[in-house]
Amino acid sequence: MYVPTHFSVEEDAVRTLLGGCDAADLITSTPRGLLATFLPVLYDPAVGEHGAFLAHVARNNDQWREPVRGEALLIVHGPDGYVSPTWYPSKAGHGRAVPTWNYVTAHVYGELVVHDDPAWLEALVRRLTARHEDGRDPAWSVDDAPARFVAGQLRAIVGLELVVGRVEAKAKLSQNRPDADRAAVAEAYRAQGDLAMAEAVRDAGRGRDA
Repeated sequence: MYVPTHFSVEEDAVRTLLGGCDAADLITSTPRGLLATFLPVLYDPAVGEHGAFLAHVARNNDQWREPVRGEALLIVHGPDGYVSPTWYPSKAGHGRAVPTWNYVTAHVYGELVVHDDPAWLEALVRRLTARHEDGRDPAWSVDDAPARFVAGQLRAIVGLELVVGRVEAKAKLSQNRPDADRAAVAEAYRAQGDLAMAEAVRDAGRGRDA
């Protein structure tokens, strides 16, 4: 990934991005060519040196069966959004502005491990459920479903574990613009209801100004 210095991401922010990821694109190079699946994931920082992403796919999805050539790639998506040149106060003075796109992303590389094990899968499904049902009222539990039904569902999926070897992260959030432009971009996002991007641009500015 091309990452100019002003769009680089500090280690703590990378961990926050990975820990907050709920779904991502898994891409593998195989003898059949490139294969990709968008799937729910869970980041476990306790695995290995850099953590691991845990997931599951349908048994009928051939991606888990195909041998991986080299590293597997998981693309993590943070917030993103269009930037209009009309948002920049500096445009009124010189007119030198073009549209662009702000975004946060990480490319996570590592070894892909297959887990065709009901116990491993059940533990993962329970962890995923606990994460996404947290705070809901009522909250659904795996135990709400009949045990035989759950066992059948587990037989229909296969577990995947991407053991992270390296991460390339990028946060393009108007850090290359003057302070007034950057503040105006954050306010424009806020005005159109994109609070995630507004906060991301403000946070990136605070980091630059610190």
